[in-house]
Amino acid sequence: MRTSIATVSLSGSLTEKLTAAARAGFDGVEIFENDLLASPLGPEEVRARCADLGLGIDLYQPMRDMEAVPADEFARNLRRARAKFALMNRLGADTVLVCSSVSPLAEDDDDLAAEQLGRLAGLAQDFGIRVAYEALAWGRHVSTYDHAWRIVETADHPALGTCLDSFHILSRGSDPKGIEDIPGEKIFFLQLADAPLPAMDVLQWSRHHRRFPGQGGFDVAGLLRHVLRAGYDGPLSLEVFNDVFRQAEAGPTAVDARRSLLLLQEEAGLGALPEPVVPTGVAFAELVTPDAEPVSALLGSLGFARTARHRGKPVELWEQGQARVLVNTGPAARPHARLRSGGGTSADGTCLAAVGLESPDPAGAARRAEALLAPVLPRRRAPEDAPLDAVAAPDGTELFLCATGRPGLPDWRADFEDLPHTPAAAPDTVRIDHLSLTQPWHHFDEAVLFHRGVLGLEAQESVDVADPYGLLRSRAVTTADGGVRIPLTVGAAPADDTARARHIALATDDVVAAARRFTEAGGRLLPIPANYYDDLAARYEFADGELETYRALGILYDRDAHGVFRHCYTRTVGRVFFELVQRDGGYRGYGAVNAPVRLAAQHTAG
Repeated sequence: MRTSIATVSLSGSLTEKLTAAARAGFDGVEIFENDLLASPLGPEEVRARCADLGLGIDLYQPMRDMEAVPADEFARNLRRARAKFALMNRLGADTVLVCSSVSPLAEDDDDLAAEQLGRLAGLAQDFGIRVAYEALAWGRHVSTYDHAWRIVETADHPALGTCLDSFHILSRGSDPKGIEDIPGEKIFFLQLADAPLPAMDVLQWSRHHRRFPGQGGFDVAGLLRHVLRAGYDGPLSLEVFNDVFRQAEAGPTAVDARRSLLLLQEEAGLGALPEPVVPTGVAFAELVTPDAEPVSALLGSLGFARTARHRGKPVELWEQGQARVLVNTGPAARPHARLRSGGGTSADGTCLAAVGLESPDPAGAARRAEALLAPVLPRRRAPEDAPLDAVAAPDGTELFLCATGRPGLPDWRADFEDLPHTPAAAPDTVRIDHLSLTQPWHHFDEAVLFHRGVLGLEAQESVDVADPYGLLRSRAVTTADGGVRIPLTVGAAPADDTARARHIALATDDVVAAARRFTEAGGRLLPIPANYYDDLAARYEFADGELETYRALGILYDRDAHGVFRHCYTRTVGRVFFELVQRDGGYRGYGAVNAPVRLAAQHTAG
């Protein structure tokens, strides 16, 4: 279906917003009145600019406080409307949004509202314009879509229809099934937005916390199905008021918005995207560093062995059990990473810049990623190198879609030459348990949608963690069996997330033994305050000497309904640290209850 986005959903000047929408692949825009008023371009110039970009102007919005008002006030409203309809003719827009009144002058009189909206529609019809009446969730007398429809139905004017907005409908808990009783030709416009489910005033909720579909808690796809069954065939348009989006670059936000509509159409049964190819595990994590010595020392202490070297690039492969880490001493900042500030820059030293994901169909996974607007990354490779597909995540992290030792698929390890090494007799590390990726503060929700929609991962509930200097927000995306776990984290402010490191969590069957071997090999674990262990003693019962062992090594402890979690952390190198974790009995979390202690200890350790 045709897709559109309200200019209020993007940041920047009107020209910047239009350009971003066009580049993201939208068919049209809703022009928010304030964007036009602040633009140096006249209506005819905006119209020409949209035409040059291949954008239609699907809606002009909004007109407010128009209906159910005293006669003298309505006369003034008609005078204002006449001027706006003339402006819309110059602009080339043929549908105007009229929001239900919030004016204290408005009367609780549906017949009066219908009569005045009918007269407004008659005037609009003279200009070749349609009026789409929308119920604001905080409207003074009209706040639900079915109430707005009853008024439109009573007015019975061909130029008057209704506008349905998923936020206004779902935020009030209205049943969207009734939408199917509205004739499709009388649904003049559909606006789509998602939102989290907090307890706050609905006006503040609407004006500051809307999100693109798939990024909140609303069943936007379910609502869309009802609208389609009613016979609606107009644009699917996004109208999102969000403080973060207003401060972010318009281009990436527009791409995020367009991706959300593609996924929404797929969920509603409209789109034909390539099927998701869910990764089955982590093939490798790649560290980029200007100085390999500190990283090599840390990996050696953790029990990793340097097993191979890339034939044509300064990349070494370190392995222990099924865990693999690449150490790349090439440039520490790739072009996309510099743009999005996700994987680090050369000034940051060592950074976690890329992840290899085991895929049963790497080419199919790449096709879906490309269809969902994920940048496919060009690779410099020799003719003999294995062909690997890679895409950029929203934060700039390179995601390699690859296979390890599977017949019929290119093996990335074929690009490496073996080095002499002594394998560990009993590796401490079983595999990579999870990868914690810090996100740019203004693209957290985009990252969750990307990993869920592009990679087919499942998003867990969001968790807020107290940090000594603010609040850390985290949301994990995983496969159903836990083969891939990626907690996405973001700080409370722009300065916070760039200061925090990313980390690689290594699964072990015995975290105490692994921690001891690490320290005996010269590694340094993060020291944990004694107060933490005093609290553990008050909350849990331990075997004799168990808690003292944890205290000596800096091991943290947690339980959930499924099992027990023990974990500890290395000191940070550049912007990377490692975590040793032991999951027993099916523990599903990440030790979030211990995160404040860990964060405080890292701040203290510097």
